[in-house]
Amino acid sequence: MKVHKFCKPYCITNGKKFKLKDFNPADTDGFKPGKNLDERIAQGTRELQKWQDKLYAQDRWGLLLIFQAMDAAGKDGTIKHVMSGINPQGCQVFSFKSPSSEELNHDFMWRCMKNVPERGRIGIFNRSYYEETLVVRVHPEFLKNQRVPAPLITKNIWKERFEDITAYERYLSRNGVKVVKFFLNVSQKEQKKRFLERLNNPKKHWKFSAADMQERQYWKDYMAAYEDMIRHTATEESPWYVVPADDKLYAHLVVGAAVLHALEEINPTYPEVSQEQMKRIEAAKKELS
Repeated sequence: MKVHKFCKPYCITNGKKFKLKDFNPADTDGFKPGKNLDERIAQGTRELQKWQDKLYAQDRWGLLLIFQAMDAAGKDGTIKHVMSGINPQGCQVFSFKSPSSEELNHDFMWRCMKNVPERGRIGIFNRSYYEETLVVRVHPEFLKNQRVPAPLITKNIWKERFEDITAYERYLSRNGVKVVKFFLNVSQKEQKKRFLERLNNPKKHWKFSAADMQERQYWKDYMAAYEDMIRHTATEESPWYVVPADDKLYAHLVVGAAVLHALEEINPTYPEVSQEQMKRIEAAKKELS
């Protein structure tokens, strides 16, 4: 069974008709927690190890994974579990929080641009430049503090940013960096459940943030912003996966399948050894023997 089967229903490559209401956050495609799901995830981890080793050895392509989601949707856990078998040397993870003073003195994609993965690496953005079309859109006052020249802040700014992002991701794909994006689609009901777990479990108190509770009040605004974002930036070169995230294990399965599919499309191979190198290898083997 091809791994693409598990992620294909959630892949958006043309967002013109995209509607978030068509994607159920609680979907598990019939899978239930248990042996079959655990085995499938474990199998995916082993396959991912093999592909990543080839990607690193070939040193020609880079793979950029972008994760966006509401609070408590499971970004950290998904990254942790899906990438658990990856060689740390071939993986780079960056988390983007509120921009610093230095970052505000640059364009809105600058801080992410400088962290695009090197060839041979898998790069992970835990949040990204897409925040500038999400949280900044929901809270327009943030935009006023970003030192953007006033004449450039028009009613078309979000459309313009979508155009800039799409052009940039196309540029990356043309330069050997494959971009795959994930929206972990958690329901408001499940988010409430996870917030309560954080409040009731002393071991999870460190995860609680009053700001998360405040943002929950803007749920409808965020959903509208996410829908518009996906509608305008889903392309063949850099698709969005709208991952059902109410079931954490199923979310891990879908994300893992999508990462594997991306690596299969890249199809990296181990570098070929020249005849001269083979002579040196044989000579070395003879000497050591």
